[in-house]
Amino acid sequence: MRPSTPLYLSKPGLICCAGPSLEAFLCAALLKNTRGIAPSTLCLGNKTYPFLIGRATPSAQGPSRLLSLCATALQPLLPIVQKALQRYGPQNLGLCLGSCDNGTEASTPAHQAFFLNGTFPPGYALPLQSAARPAEFAAQLLGLKGPVLALATACASSASAIIRAAQLVASGVCAAVVAGGVDIASEVALLGFSALEAVSPELCNPFSKNRKGINLGEGAAFFLLSRERLEEEGEGVVLAGFGESADAHHMTAPHPQGLGAAAAMQAALLHAGIAPGEIGYVNLHGTGTLLNDEAEAKAMYAIFGDKQPPASATKPITGHTLGAAGALELALCWGVLQGDRTQVGVPSLPPPMPALPPHCWDGAYDTSLPPLRFVQAEGVESPQALQYCMSNAFAFGGCNTSLILRRGGGP
Repeated sequence: MRPSTPLYLSKPGLICCAGPSLEAFLCAALLKNTRGIAPSTLCLGNKTYPFLIGRATPSAQGPSRLLSLCATALQPLLPIVQKALQRYGPQNLGLCLGSCDNGTEASTPAHQAFFLNGTFPPGYALPLQSAARPAEFAAQLLGLKGPVLALATACASSASAIIRAAQLVASGVCAAVVAGGVDIASEVALLGFSALEAVSPELCNPFSKNRKGINLGEGAAFFLLSRERLEEEGEGVVLAGFGESADAHHMTAPHPQGLGAAAAMQAALLHAGIAPGEIGYVNLHGTGTLLNDEAEAKAMYAIFGDKQPPASATKPITGHTLGAAGALELALCWGVLQGDRTQVGVPSLPPPMPALPPHCWDGAYDTSLPPLRFVQAEGVESPQALQYCMSNAFAFGGCNTSLILRRGGGP
């Protein structure tokens, strides 16, 4: 059964290495533009670690890169948030923010100083590395006085934040909620994934037999969720359904058969009240690691069988933005569902520019995996035919999320 009241998602504000806006991100995804991923190195002691990293350059500068990215992504939402504040009042507007980073910009240099000098530097305090700090910052920036939640479910964090926001609105606790996530490619994250041998020395290659791991990226993306549609242009986009699961198979590895991922997708379909065949496009989690791609391919086959929907992985464009990935990739689905590219500021370029984001890889499919239907650069469906998109975000510890968007507000 479909939710009784649709929850509208505003046009998202975002920033990533593909660009500082939805328009730039959508254009980069449609053109398979991978210029945002660039070589970088990290020196620790006498060892140098080479990486490919998707650095996002925020327009706003400050002492905290994380908060600067957050502020930049929230900037486009200011007019609609102001409209919601005037209609509902600040006490009825909440915020849900997902992030993996726990203040590494403050804690890493502070602890380095402690190890060298035996004392923390002046001005350092534990709240600077609090998981709640970016959520508190965003709520203060926007003038929100309702519930403020910080979500830390690893790489599903911002998808979890959107689900929590939907529950706050649907339950009547809030009239509207700003939801999304932000993360940076910190030294801690780089070294952690390197220790897991999960970082690719070249452009990540999802679902290829030649895949070697992830490229890290950074970015932020946010929506305003509300019962009423507060925007006038376009057809509007609704959060039709969502699903979560926790298979807890392993601290860092997914269930080898993708059981948790399949359970989240199935739950999202049931919540949306639709059949698998109604999904017109899936943005895959698609990290490019051996285990995650295998689990997701098996989960996709468990849900869709031989009738796979068009699908693609866009992390080769943005890098894996960790806690921001769920919201960032949902923003891409939002742009795809708007149909006419001119509605989101992307010019209608002639063919072979595709209607859906093409899958980014070398074309050498891992034949040990169930077959998927990847979007190619030419000959794909028109976005006007799309009604539903699904976006997956899976995380360490077996935390799995799946979100379904619908075009328009009708049933």
